[in-house]
Amino acid sequence: MNNLIDKARRLPVNAAVTTISISPVPLSIPDHERELELRITAPMSGRDLPIILLSHGHGPSLYISSKDGYAPLANFLAEHGFVVIQPTHANSKVGGLASDAPGGPLFWQERVQELTCILDQMETIDASVPVLTGRLDHDRIAAVGHSLGSHTVSVLLGARLSDQKEAARDGDMRDSRVKVGVLLAGLGRGEDLDGPMGSRYPALRLDFSTLTTKTLVVSGDADVSPHLTTRGADWHADAFSDAPGADSLLTLAGAKHGLGGIAGYDANETDDEDPDRLGVTQRMVWAYLWSALNPGNAAWQDAISAFENEATEFGKVDSK
Repeated sequence: MNNLIDKARRLPVNAAVTTISISPVPLSIPDHERELELRITAPMSGRDLPIILLSHGHGPSLYISSKDGYAPLANFLAEHGFVVIQPTHANSKVGGLASDAPGGPLFWQERVQELTCILDQMETIDASVPVLTGRLDHDRIAAVGHSLGSHTVSVLLGARLSDQKEAARDGDMRDSRVKVGVLLAGLGRGEDLDGPMGSRYPALRLDFSTLTTKTLVVSGDADVSPHLTTRGADWHADAFSDAPGADSLLTLAGAKHGLGGIAGYDANETDDEDPDRLGVTQRMVWAYLWSALNPGNAAWQDAISAFENEATEFGKVDSK
């Protein structure tokens, strides 16, 4: 029970189960001295469990941008049937590379390669964590990313850099093993990345026209990011307009970059902490992924129906 949740209860979700969290789970990275550390949160029982790769952002906190952040989202998704794998990316303050190392401080390519490394070593993960051995469904994999994590996941889903020279050099980093994605408070169209960060980090400029993997885009209508763009909050929804695979857009009313608090409980980093808004984000992301990875399941349509009929104050859903 959560006494802080009220109206979000109107959105349907399956029954919660008891979970376990395993950390750290070290994973070797080919041609790297640094190991990739993971946290895996999963239901205690059940087999053929679908998998989510959860890519953290690049926020100001010390630990949220690591395997130890994003508990509100990771815990909820695991309690409702997913195995959630969280890497500590190379840009992490607590467990990443030195910020002045080549590719730093964002390490955008390294981050994508780290997710690919997890996919490449899924059998190793399965065998090295006895409580999970034989319980993971390696054919049902999703990727979810928040903020800079959305850039990482966008590239994994098929997006390219807007700079054609850069795109040609780096090639297509899409991974077909990921069947569906969710972009949370994501980066928008590269041509409109005109804030200070855009000038400093041209590799953040994305072209979504090659993103064909099924994707949900989640944005807040109050998420104004002048350090990234002079456009308004709608910039964060560009992937829905431009990506052929982005079939749904959840726009959260009054939400800023934290989308209600997905990055951490009682976290100073959350600029719009609201338990109900967080509850809506959790439930809608769960429903989209549950239907996408369980063909024929009505969770997403049921969630949309409940959202449009009983929770309109939280925003809107657009589909194409």
